[in-house]
Amino acid sequence: MSLYIETEGEAALPFDAEKTAALVTEAALEYIGCPYEAEIDLLLTHDPQIREMNREYRGIDRATDVLSFPLLDLEQPGDFSGLDEETGDAFHPETGELMLGDIVISVDRVLAQAEEYGHSVKREYAFLIAHSMLHLFGFDHMEEKEREVMEQKQRDIMAKINILRQDV
Repeated sequence: MSLYIETEGEAALPFDAEKTAALVTEAALEYIGCPYEAEIDLLLTHDPQIREMNREYRGIDRATDVLSFPLLDLEQPGDFSGLDEETGDAFHPETGELMLGDIVISVDRVLAQAEEYGHSVKREYAFLIAHSMLHLFGFDHMEEKEREVMEQKQRDIMAKINILRQDV
């Protein structure tokens, strides 16, 4: 797996953000049963920048905690069986890795939400990555049933890495 992390401005977190991101992304890939080595890009930014992206790509003029930009259009969420390594453009031409997409996280929102929800900054950060990975796998939460499925998968991934809600 290749995880490329970029930071904009002062995006310091009180733990090893790269190590935690790798832990969560690897756990999510294993949990969902992705049969390929994968590539993920993660951008750590701040509220003004993520607000601009949210306005540009979603038409919502406010900061958000995380944005996901999947590169795959899977027929069924989490089902990679329709991909073709030989002819598919979903694979990086040099590394052969499956290009899943981009995750953008507002460090400002991570810090604020951790305090608001009463858990650790690390837990909030890990949760947002798990949530976004599920979006990269094609899951969504627009309808109630989809939301329930996605929330259970998020809980499962967080339990797998043993970063639980009550962790402070």
